[in-house]
Amino acid sequence: MSTPPSGRKVAVFSAGSWGTAFSIVLADAGNDVTLWARRPEVAEAIVERRENPDYLPGVELPPAVTATADVEQALHGADLVVLATPSQSLRENLTAWAPYIERDAVLVSLMKGVELGTLDRMSEVIGQVTGAGPERIAVISGPNLAKEIARREPAASVVACEDEAVAQMLQQRCHSAAFRPYTSTDVLGCELGGAYKNVVALSVGMAVGLGFGDNTTASVITRGLAETARLAMKLGANPLTLMGLAGLGDLVATCSSPLSRNRTFGERLGQGMSTEEIYASTKQVAEGAKSCSSLLALAGRTGVDAPIAEHVDAVVAGRMTAKQMMESFIARDTKSEIY
Repeated sequence: MSTPPSGRKVAVFSAGSWGTAFSIVLADAGNDVTLWARRPEVAEAIVERRENPDYLPGVELPPAVTATADVEQALHGADLVVLATPSQSLRENLTAWAPYIERDAVLVSLMKGVELGTLDRMSEVIGQVTGAGPERIAVISGPNLAKEIARREPAASVVACEDEAVAQMLQQRCHSAAFRPYTSTDVLGCELGGAYKNVVALSVGMAVGLGFGDNTTASVITRGLAETARLAMKLGANPLTLMGLAGLGDLVATCSSPLSRNRTFGERLGQGMSTEEIYASTKQVAEGAKSCSSLLALAGRTGVDAPIAEHVDAVVAGRMTAKQMMESFIARDTKSEIY
């Protein structure tokens, strides 16, 4: 196999809706993109039909995007490796992929979760599995709903890496006519904002599913932001990150849009479906349903009050109904807003 020209090959793992949508961004920004798909038939459909019929039907993919189910082929010559798998399966998958990653490749996480058991963020899992230092690990996070990105609707996001020069390089590699990236060195803040907003969106979705209106949802969003900021700042994040695209921006988009998997999952809980019934009805992963218990445990380990994570975890686990959750929120002891 020959190495692609210009050193601008990007491997994207995997070919779900967000991985596919971000491949469009990367191709529009001038990169050659290889999508890795777990199922060969998905890769074949992308190559032959120029669309991903399973996850983004009807969206034409640029000529610079190709696909394969062969891990080694996807990674060969790629100086950027973008990871968009479900967060709870990252460690197992990346362990299998790591031997084929180019030695100096920059590893980019699009994932928004905290690993169950270890309570590690995705950048930490990447470093542990691959041995890459923080200067080779970046995250991209912001109000980026996959279908809107794929339709090339204007959007912005944050590219975060502890090495500012690497963040700036990535900024250039994904700056397209419709996608505007900003840089940050606050990887921790971006990751916690991205993971926690999914849990808040589940709570908002439950309120919507119960038939409540804007006052309720605005209250949950605002208190969710406060809860996220408490944890992130206790762990060392920059509070301004939580006010920006990777914090408030992502939170508003995910809580407000019917395109959000987590909000939709929450709505179904609010309508009386069980977690198992919802899982059985969709191919899409709602990361908040998987990460709520790990975020709750992280808050507990850090000594941070996390009532939204606590209640959402109880509903997802079947220990409480959505209606009981909302009643419990109101019944909690009153306190000062700023503390």
